[in-house]
Amino acid sequence: MIVLWGRLNSLNVRKVAWCLEEIGAPYRRIDAGLEHGVVTTPDYLAMNPNGLVPTIRDGDFTLWESNAILRYLCAKHSEAGFWPVDAAMRALGDRWMDWQQTSLTPAGSAAFHGLVRTAPEKRDLDAIEASRLASEKRLAILDAHLADKEWLDGRAFGLAEFAAAPQIHRWFNMPIQREERPHIARWLAAIMTRPAAARTLTLPIT
Repeated sequence: MIVLWGRLNSLNVRKVAWCLEEIGAPYRRIDAGLEHGVVTTPDYLAMNPNGLVPTIRDGDFTLWESNAILRYLCAKHSEAGFWPVDAAMRALGDRWMDWQQTSLTPAGSAAFHGLVRTAPEKRDLDAIEASRLASEKRLAILDAHLADKEWLDGRAFGLAEFAAAPQIHRWFNMPIQREERPHIARWLAAIMTRPAAARTLTLPIT
């Protein structure tokens, strides 16, 4: 059985839990991070020297970094259909995974932390607005991409959705002004019809 360390209000943990649910792999999750602690213990740091979540252990194999975990799980459980054999097709989804980590998430970080994890009297409104505007630039790119595509790789639901959708779901449910993004909204609505997505993504944003 796979062991997953991490708290479900972490997007990076949530994406891995969702993937595990979709592929049907038996797993056990252990709360870790923030109020749960664990991540600063010697045993945890021996697995993940960053002291962050998520981390998984699959038998004798231990892995950290959420998108690396997604790739590993989808490749190992290729029968689930989320790991394209064709390298070019796989790369089309893979790029959106990197985009989520390097572009979308950093853009929205200040808005999330400011509006959700900071008391109103301590909020930096200028930083929140700058984060909102930066996020909208990235979301415009994604919305344009989805204008003529059902899924991120242009072929089928897969690896890229696991990485990007938790971030988009959180953005759509934050108390913030948002531009209309009809193609993203259609894509997210289709994702939320999936039972595994409904179980893991529709959790309080904290």
